[in-house]
Amino acid sequence: MTQDQQVHSDVIILGGGLVGLALAAALDSAGLRSVIVDPADPDSRKDVAFDGRTTAVSSSSMRMFRQIGVLDHLAAEGCPIGAIRVADGLAPGGLTFEPGEDGEPLGVMHENRHLRAALLARAEAGANISLCWKARIAEVVLDDFSGRVRLEDGREYAAPLIVGAEGRRSPSREAAGIRMARWSYKHTAIVSTLAHERPHEQIAYEIFYPAGPFALLPMTDLADGTHRSALVWSIANDKAAGLLKLDDTAFAAEAQAAMGGFLGDIRLLTPRSSYPLGFHHATRITDRRLALVGDAAHAIHPIAGQGVNLGFRDAAALAEVMVDGARLGLDLGDAQLLARYQRWRALDAFSVALATDGLTRLYGVPGKAASMVRRLGMGVVDRLGPLKHKLNAAARGNSGDLPRLLSGEAL
Repeated sequence: MTQDQQVHSDVIILGGGLVGLALAAALDSAGLRSVIVDPADPDSRKDVAFDGRTTAVSSSSMRMFRQIGVLDHLAAEGCPIGAIRVADGLAPGGLTFEPGEDGEPLGVMHENRHLRAALLARAEAGANISLCWKARIAEVVLDDFSGRVRLEDGREYAAPLIVGAEGRRSPSREAAGIRMARWSYKHTAIVSTLAHERPHEQIAYEIFYPAGPFALLPMTDLADGTHRSALVWSIANDKAAGLLKLDDTAFAAEAQAAMGGFLGDIRLLTPRSSYPLGFHHATRITDRRLALVGDAAHAIHPIAGQGVNLGFRDAAALAEVMVDGARLGLDLGDAQLLARYQRWRALDAFSVALATDGLTRLYGVPGKAASMVRRLGMGVVDRLGPLKHKLNAAARGNSGDLPRLLSGEAL
């Protein structure tokens, strides 16, 4: 690569998913230039056929989206989560999380296609964002002087920092030789959207069974008044195979039985999709002129709905580190800046990962005695104000050392 052929920017982001687009928007809001490189065709990602899933966007992530202008492009309002009810099976008792004194919801449920469209529109409107879609990488070079990317069509880009945002199978992470802690839960997540007879009243439900957690997440009603909730049913692989073979009517009957029928009669609104559940966590999230964000750095069980929000926290923290460095006139790929990002995100991400893994294993222990102990524990937490407040803050994404964007402040 020769310098006169290269287009220069402040950051090159490899991957144009939700987290990569959020990072570009955050940098753009502070005047830093970024290039997004992704082999996908963005037009193929805009409808429900590509991704019928939903995301519980935490309150802190929503603050960032408002601050960096993403909400200006969101075509459909999401459904606020007014409460989260946690139960051990259908036994009495449990734990309920509700908004704090400020009245801010615990999060907002959005369809992934709407989130992706809004983030893409924000990127297209960004004065400092260049988008390279349907672009395949021929070469990536990281050295003491810069990071450089050459595409198969001959285009070349250079920046002080390259960000790996390509997802779980991140090529940039693998090329850097970053080791991973990983394991499979031997569970499958079955995802769909349900219509139900009774309103959900903006309540999310997490029902734990030894075979896996059953989550119902509130969605906005359809125009004709149909009540909707997103289903994420995490279940052992052998049982999941049987459920996926059922027709829609039989599957709906199984789901209705699993929830105890408290939302009345249900039916499926969207086809079922499924994906294997596993854990992975990078031993480090930086290398020479490289930073990892989102699933390239960590992937956790969906038990607490924190997966993509961890990625948004990565984006907010990395953007703040880069903007602060730029204001000091530092090289944006400087090892000290990357060390700050590593320290900031490593503990938070690892703590959340351990917590979700521990919950998954705790609620997977079968037997009446284990269930009784869990219900007793939930009852104690429900009565202990400080501990419940701490868990409530974690659910809203308000725990730990928050980046400015997640507090609703500008960079």
